[in-house]
Amino acid sequence: MSSAPVPNQPSQVQSKFVQLLPGLLLSGAVAGSALWLDTQGWLSSLGLSSLTLAIVLGILVGNTFYARLAPTAQSGVTFSKGTLLRLGIILYGLRLTIQQILGVGLGGLLADLLMLSSTFFLAFWLGTRWLRLDAQTAILIGAGSSICGAAAVMATEPVVKAQAEKVAVAVATVVIFGTIGIFLYPQMNAWHWWPFSGLHFGVYIGSTVHEVAQVVAAGRAISPQVADAAVTVKLLRVILLAPFLLLLSYFWGRSGPGRTDQRGAQKGSAEKVKLSIPWFAFAFIGVALFNSLHLLPVRLLQNLITLDTLLLSMAMAALGLTTHFGAIRQAGAKPLLLGAVLMVWLVGAGGLVQGFLMSVGL
Repeated sequence: MSSAPVPNQPSQVQSKFVQLLPGLLLSGAVAGSALWLDTQGWLSSLGLSSLTLAIVLGILVGNTFYARLAPTAQSGVTFSKGTLLRLGIILYGLRLTIQQILGVGLGGLLADLLMLSSTFFLAFWLGTRWLRLDAQTAILIGAGSSICGAAAVMATEPVVKAQAEKVAVAVATVVIFGTIGIFLYPQMNAWHWWPFSGLHFGVYIGSTVHEVAQVVAAGRAISPQVADAAVTVKLLRVILLAPFLLLLSYFWGRSGPGRTDQRGAQKGSAEKVKLSIPWFAFAFIGVALFNSLHLLPVRLLQNLITLDTLLLSMAMAALGLTTHFGAIRQAGAKPLLLGAVLMVWLVGAGGLVQGFLMSVGL
């Protein structure tokens, strides 16, 4: 009597891996190129992180010969900009500790909270009411401008389920104006635009400049003291990404007005939608709390951070591969105009906030 055939589970796993492999290799190759370029001095001095370089290279490949590779690479590319992105956001918590939050003091925390909330709400209001942008694009640009640049845009994308073209437009917008900040802030310090310097100017940079790499570049152009304060305050802004995602998920899933579907059509105000919980945000917080215990060996921690950078770079590369120039051109000048207004707000309101906090001894 013959026994029934037993399903070969390992072969199914292998088949899935083989299906994903071409896209993973392609995303990895683009990300690896970006990581190499990130080590070149003339690029690092501009504050262009590997994430920024990865999406630029991805877009170049995506608009040239990717169409011929798409039939075999599409599954792996989709996996990279989805699953690998969430894993990268979770591991991003290894860069942060509770001690860093306590180190910046109440003044740094208040500056971050005020600038994050005001910049995001301004982005949403101006984007949807004045510029008539769809809610997803306004939210993505607002998140990138108010929190941590491209990483915040990528973390927000799963919550609002934005199309790749909208994410690419948002990333390009925050990168452009964040790069401008690298050169603008040292000049403001040299010209004494604001009645504060040193530690307070570092808090000002950290609470208003878009990307971590851009904060480092702007701070180091002034002094090591300013750079240290700026990076610490900036990392606190990164920690605020998790509660931001949870609140955004709640309101995005709860409200009908202003939401858009995948075609950009506005949904009715009476429509009820399912709440999308960004569980990776909870994992992000958990990893940051675990990292605060300092249980991991330094070398292992450094290796995990390197792995995280690779994962996020692969996600950005995959996003670029699926982004087409035509869709970006179709977005027009409105996203750039919104980014410019937010940049002016960050520079002006951020300086006023820092001046006020300094005047009250914070």
